[in-house]
Amino acid sequence: MMNINVHSSAPVDLEGGLASLRGDCARMVPHWTVPDRVAARPVSPSLIHGVNVPVASARLLDAMSDYGD
Repeated sequence: MMNINVHSSAPVDLEGGLASLRGDCARMVPHWTVPDRVAARPVSPSLIHGVNVPVASARLLDAMSDYGD
């Protein structure tokens, strides 16, 4: 399992499922912006920052099969 550091005062739902994950995504939507146009070049991972994923969602995704069952 991944070592995840979380800095949040929000309660953690350790028993959540897909509905909890969808709720986490819905709460993150206001933080995402749509670019004026799509850039063709890839973005360096060092430029990606400021994304917080709730621990329960990260654990749910970590527990999922990579290829499906």
